[in-house]
Amino acid sequence: MGQAMARSISTSDFTLSIVTTLYRSSATIAAFHARCSAVAATLTSRVEFILVDDGSPDDSLAVARSLMAQDSRVVVLELARNFGHHKAMMTGLAHARGDLVFLIDCDLEEPPEVLTRFHAEMTAGAWDVVYGVQNRRRGGLFERLSGAVFFTLVEALSDLPLPRNLITARLMSRPYVQALVAHRDREMQISHLWAITGFRQTALPVEKLSLSPTSYSLGRKIDMAVKHITTTSTKILYFILYSGFAISAASVAYICYSLFKYFVYGAVVSGYYSLIVSLWFFGGVTIFILGILGIYIANILSEVKRRPYTHLRAIHRADDGEPFADDPTHSPMDPFRP
Repeated sequence: MGQAMARSISTSDFTLSIVTTLYRSSATIAAFHARCSAVAATLTSRVEFILVDDGSPDDSLAVARSLMAQDSRVVVLELARNFGHHKAMMTGLAHARGDLVFLIDCDLEEPPEVLTRFHAEMTAGAWDVVYGVQNRRRGGLFERLSGAVFFTLVEALSDLPLPRNLITARLMSRPYVQALVAHRDREMQISHLWAITGFRQTALPVEKLSLSPTSYSLGRKIDMAVKHITTTSTKILYFILYSGFAISAASVAYICYSLFKYFVYGAVVSGYYSLIVSLWFFGGVTIFILGILGIYIANILSEVKRRPYTHLRAIHRADDGEPFADDPTHSPMDPFRP
């Protein structure tokens, strides 16, 4: 199927969905649309823009709707509130209808012109996904070090390592996107879903510009690391389990040592030490049991959460804004069914 897809996307008759999210993005929306339109026109004449307003506090929604009045290919998804970057992206992907889907941030730090390189690489290699990575993280020393620490923690504790210095920009085939939005994880990290979805993927280096200060503070990076590890990994639960076992074993060894000293040398164990040994022993047993229960609870938790990613307040589309209406195969992908 990969070679058949490659033959299809090598011609100019394929449809393309360009998906982005809006949050404090009013200053770059117009330029983003113009640059994406220019580069997409070199590949295909059938394009749609999916702009997801993630509860932006500025006038991003108004700017996007005014753009929609000028270009009927623009579709604006207005979320009921701010749900976060990752969930907003998944909502946009679920409504994409193209044979290929180009996901990119609209802040222009990732140049839209990389679409040409991504398409050429996808066509040449029959890839399902071509995604961008930075050769060198942007920002100062602290930002680069904190990013390195994040990826090191993820690689050490996650069940599935992630590509380092990953960026948002990626070109994906429709079968891959369908598989991606079929995931039911509610507390998710989209980078993890990108990886576990599989298919044939390859990376291309992209120079990400530093046009504005990063919104990922140290606290937010720590929060992301904790959420990523606790929602994608079972290793930390096994670590707790084995730590409890090790503490219990150490306390048993110390008890045996104390008894040996008592019976052989007549050394009496003071009350303080006996109390510490008891606390270590029962604390280790407690952690051991909680570790076992935690594994089961984590599995149950991931299954019983059935919350939708987001709630849509409205879908704004021009009256003639149906670029793929003549082809019934281009229907939105629905990740919200039970």
